Parts: sequence; C-alpha cells; structure tokens
Amino acid sequence: MRVAVGSRNPVKAGAVEDALRGLPGVVIETVAVDSGVSEQPRGRSETVRGAENRARRAIGSGAYDLGVGIEGGIDDSDELTGTFLIMWAAVTDGERVEFGSGPSMRLPDEVSERLRDGAELGPVMDDLLGTNGIAEGKGAIGVLTDGEIDRRDALRTAVAGALGPYVTGHY
Repeated sequence: MRVAVGSRNPVKAGAVEDALRGLPGVVIETVAVDSGVSEQPRGRSETVRGAENRARRAIGSGAYDLGVGIEGGIDDSDELTGTFLIMWAAVTDGERVEFGSGPSMRLPDEVSERLRDGAELGPVMDDLLGTNGIAEGKGAIGVLTDGEIDRRDALRTAVAGALGPYVTGHY
C-alpha cells in the first residue's frame, strides 16, 4: 500500500508511520502540498479543512492508495475559557474522507494573547523558549505537558482515528 503524507514535516511523517506500523507492505512518502488555509488555522472548521485539503492534494499527487493530511490549529472555544491547541487528521482513498482528532489542551495566556494578535503558535513557542523549530520536534504539546505527550504521538492519535474506517471491518 502506498501512502502519501501531505507535508514534508518529519514529525507528521513519523506520526503516519507510527499509526500504520502494524500493517505489512506499507510505503509512506511525503509530498509538499498547500493546506489551502491560514498558516495558523483558527477554529475547528479551518483546521479540519486544512487536513482534508492536504489529504486530497497528497493522494492526487501520484499513484497512491491513501492520502493523509494533518493540520494543527488553535480554537477559542465558546464553551471553555481560553485558547486551545487542536489537531486534526484526514485520510482519503480518493473517494471518501475520514477524520480523527488528537488531544487538545488550553494554551497559556501569554501564548494566547500573541496568537490573538496574529502570530503563529510554533514561532511564539520558539520565541518564549529560546528554541528553533519546535513544530518539527516535541511541539507545543510536548513542552506544555512536560514531555508526557509529544507532538508525534499526539498526531499519531489523530491519524489512527482517521485510519480506523480503512483498517478495520467495523465501518
């Protein structure tokens, strides 16, 4: 089975590898595609749309069995106080699209304020921590959970949820 991941980010590719680890004969390739949404998706709708766009564009870029799109975003919830980190994955076989989400957590107020001013999460976290490329490493979720959850594992959860209908007979 050939699987295209709609991103060159090694953390996203690793999350897909981890989610498909138990399936034999899987070949995973990364392809650079445009998400079609903001650099910092805001809200569930835009984040899900970005994941779907990446999945559709990935599968459309070659002879693949599945296309996977992963998008991280932020959401100012109406039900909860604060800005939340969210992550969504989409998987398509070219006909149907399935979705899964990863863990979500409230961001610190200082981060939320900067995001409301138009900044992106990765650069804000890098600035606050004095790091470079946090989005291609443990991610904000890794820092904010003191390493209990890293970005790769969080994204794996989202991808595994979206893959469920393709890898089980329950749907």
